[in-house]
Amino acid sequence: MDHEKVNILLVDDQPAKLLAYEVILKELGENLVVASSGREALEFLLKNEVAVILVDVCMPELDGFELAAMIREHPRFQKTAMIFISAIQVSDFDRLRGYEMGAVDYVPVPVVPEVLRAKIRVFAELYRKTRQLERLNAELEDRVRARTAELEQSTTRLVESEQRRSMAIAAGKMGSWDWDWANGDWMWDEGQYKIFGVDPKSFELSSGNIQALFHPDDVCELRQAWVDFAKGVKSYEVEFRIMRPDGEVRWCVGTAAATRDRNGKVVRVSGVTVDITDRKRAEERQNLLTREVDHRAKNALALAQSIVRLTRAQNMNAYVRAVEGRITALARVHTVLSLSSWQGAEMRRLVSEEIAPYSEAGQIQIKGAEAQLLPATAQTLALALHELVTNSAKYGSLSALSGRLAITWEIQDETLILAWVETGGPAVTTPTQKGFGTRSVIASIETQLGGRADFDWRPEGLVCRLTVPLKTGIAETTPYRDVPEHERQPALSFRAV
Repeated sequence: MDHEKVNILLVDDQPAKLLAYEVILKELGENLVVASSGREALEFLLKNEVAVILVDVCMPELDGFELAAMIREHPRFQKTAMIFISAIQVSDFDRLRGYEMGAVDYVPVPVVPEVLRAKIRVFAELYRKTRQLERLNAELEDRVRARTAELEQSTTRLVESEQRRSMAIAAGKMGSWDWDWANGDWMWDEGQYKIFGVDPKSFELSSGNIQALFHPDDVCELRQAWVDFAKGVKSYEVEFRIMRPDGEVRWCVGTAAATRDRNGKVVRVSGVTVDITDRKRAEERQNLLTREVDHRAKNALALAQSIVRLTRAQNMNAYVRAVEGRITALARVHTVLSLSSWQGAEMRRLVSEEIAPYSEAGQIQIKGAEAQLLPATAQTLALALHELVTNSAKYGSLSALSGRLAITWEIQDETLILAWVETGGPAVTTPTQKGFGTRSVIASIETQLGGRADFDWRPEGLVCRLTVPLKTGIAETTPYRDVPEHERQPALSFRAV
C-alpha cells in the first residue's frame, strides 16, 4: 500500500512544457496525466481521483485561476492539492488570489527540477497517507459497527431472557430466593411470594414462617438438604409440596447452590423455585386415565364374552352375523368414549353412531337433550340400541321403504327417558314369546343399569320406552385435591449433586 501509485495531473497549453514536466517528474514513479486545456483537465477530474494538479496560470480560454475556482466548487476536489506555474513575475496580490482559489504553492519559471520534484513528492505522499488514513478509519468504523452490533445482539438476548423470566414470575410459575447462612436473613423476589401465596407486605421472611408453608411430609428432607450443604454438597434439586395459607396444596421443584468462602465454609445459599402443579395434575390425570382404560377394557371383554355365550341363532351364519353386529356396536361406542379420553359419551353422538348404517335412506329422526353418559352406561345403552335397530331392520319399520323411526329422549329428575317409535312398516302383532334381542335389551337396561324397558307392540309399529336412572350415570371429572392421598404420586423426589 505504501507504493501505491497516484495520479498527478499536468495542465498546460504548450506541449513542450508538458513534455518537460513529464521528464522532470518521471523518476517519482507516479501516474503522470497531461491535459492541454482547462476543459480537458475538468473532463479527466470528473472520472478519476487526482493527488496533485500542476497547472499553468496563463492559458487561453480558461486560465489557471478560473480552472482552480471551478475545481474547488466540486465537493470531491475541495482538498486536492494544486500547484501554480507562472512564467511571469506575479505580485503579492496575484499570489493571494491564487491561494484564495485553492492553490497550495507557486513554482516560478524557469522551473528548477529538484524543487518541482520535491514539492510534487511531498503532496503526493501527503495524498497517499491521507488515503491510507481514510481506509484505516473506514476499517475501524466497520469494526466498531460490527462490535456494536454484537453488543446490541447480546443486550437484546439478555433483555429477552429477562423478559421471559419476568413473564414467568408474573404468571406465578417461577421465583428466586437467597439466604444468608451466617445471620439467617432471607430475600424473596415477587415470583417466590406468588408461588407460596403470601403477601410480601405482611409476610415476615423468617426460617420458621417459611418452614410452616411446607408440607409436613416434606420438611424432613428439606432439613437434610441444609445438613448436606454443611457437609460439602455443592447443589441440590428437590421436588416438594407447599401449603398456601388458603389451604391449597401446590407442587414445586427447587434448585439451590451454596456459595463458600476460602475455607470452604458456606456463606450464602441461593436458589430458584418453579411451580409444577399443572404438570403433577396432568400426571395424576394420566394415571387415573390409565386405570380407567384398564377397567373399561376388562368390562368390554366381559361384555364380549357374554355376547358370545348368550347369542342364539338357527345356524352358524346367523350366529356369526349376530355376534359380529353386537361386537361392532361395542366398537362404535368404544370409539366415542376414546374421543373423550374415556370421560364419557355424548348421548346424541352415541345414538347417531348406532343408527349410522341405516340412516342414509332418511327414515330415521332423532331429537333429545344434551347428556353426557358415563362409560358403563354408554356401553350398555349402545348394546340395547343395537338390538332395537337390528330387529327394526329385520322385521320392523326399517325393513320397508315406507317405514319411519323416531328416537327421542329427555332428562327428568336425573333420569334418562328414551322413546323408540316405529311406524309405516309391516303390520305388527304381539309376539307369543320374547326373542333374544328383546330379552337382551330388558336384561341390560334393568339388570345392569337398574332401569326399565317397556315394549308396546302396536299394529302400526313397535313403541319401546327405556327409562335409565342417571344418579351415577352423568360423567364428572375428579379434581386433583379430591384424589385420595394414597392414589397420588410419591411426595418427594430428591437428588444431591
